[in-house]
Amino acid sequence: MSEHRFGYIALAGIPNVGKSTLLNSVMQQKISIISRRPQTTRHRILGILSGDNYQIAFVDIPGIEPSPKGGLDRVIRKTAMNSLSDVDLILFMIDHKGWQKGSRKALQDVCSANKPVLLVINKIDKLENKAQLLPLIDESSRIHDFMEIIPVQAINLPHPDNFCIKLVSHLPAGAPGFPDEMTTDRTRGFQASELVREQTYLLLGQELPYSISVETTRLEANEKNILNIDATIWVEKASQKSIVIGSKGNMLKRIGTGARLQIEKSFSQKVYLSLWVKVKKSWSDRDLQLMQFGYTED
Repeated sequence: MSEHRFGYIALAGIPNVGKSTLLNSVMQQKISIISRRPQTTRHRILGILSGDNYQIAFVDIPGIEPSPKGGLDRVIRKTAMNSLSDVDLILFMIDHKGWQKGSRKALQDVCSANKPVLLVINKIDKLENKAQLLPLIDESSRIHDFMEIIPVQAINLPHPDNFCIKLVSHLPAGAPGFPDEMTTDRTRGFQASELVREQTYLLLGQELPYSISVETTRLEANEKNILNIDATIWVEKASQKSIVIGSKGNMLKRIGTGARLQIEKSFSQKVYLSLWVKVKKSWSDRDLQLMQFGYTED
C-alpha cells in the first residue's frame, strides 16, 4: 500500500458489545470510558490513529437503542444516527452472544446510512466452544452481505496494526485530515468529566441512577504544573446525591481518588481533583439542560 489513505470509520452496534473497548485497544490508550452499564458512551468520540501511509478517524458512537425512553435517550440515539452520515466505513459490532434482541434492528438503522458495512464479532474468547464461531459467521453472512467479517477479542487485541491494515484497504486515498500527534478531538475538560463518570459507574454499579452527568468547571495548571480540576456530578434527586456521596463522604472520596489516578495516567501530569455533587431535577428530560451538559444531536 503505497498511496496514503484517510477516512472516518464508525463503530456501531447495540450497547455493551465492546465498541469503546475496541477503540481503546486499537489506539493503545484510553479514548472512550468503559463500564458494564448500557449507554456508557453518550457522545460521539473521535479517536485518531496515524500510521505510516494511513490515518483513521475512528468514530465511537453511542449504542443504538431501537426505542428511546426519554429526552436523554432520544438525544443519544440521534447523536448515534447523525454520526453515520459523514463516515467512509461502518464497523457493525456484535459479540459472542450473536444476534441479540435489537441487533438486527440496529443493523437496519445502520444500513439506512448507505455506507459500506464490515462486521466485527467481539468477545470470541467467551465462546464455550470455538466451533461455535463458524456457524455464527455463516448466520451473519446470511443476514447481510458484509464487506468482511472479522472475529476479535477487543479487550486483548494481539496485533492492532494488522487489524487496522484490514480496515485501511476499504478507505479512500487522501492526505491526513488531522495532525499526526492528535489522538482525539475532545478537550481535556471533557476527558476529565468522562473519567469521573466512569468511576461512578465502576464503584456504584446498579446503585447509580442512569441520569447522572459530570461537568468540569475548572481546569488549569499552577506554577508547579499541577493540574487543578473542579468537577460537578449532577443527579436528579436528593436521594441520588446521598448515594454518590456515601456515608461520611467515603464514596465520593473513592470516586475522586480513582478518577484522579486515571486522569493523571491519561494526561501524564499530577492532578488535584475537587468534586461536588449537585441536584438538578429532571435534567435528563429538559432540552436546555441537556445542551448545557453537552448533549447535542450533532
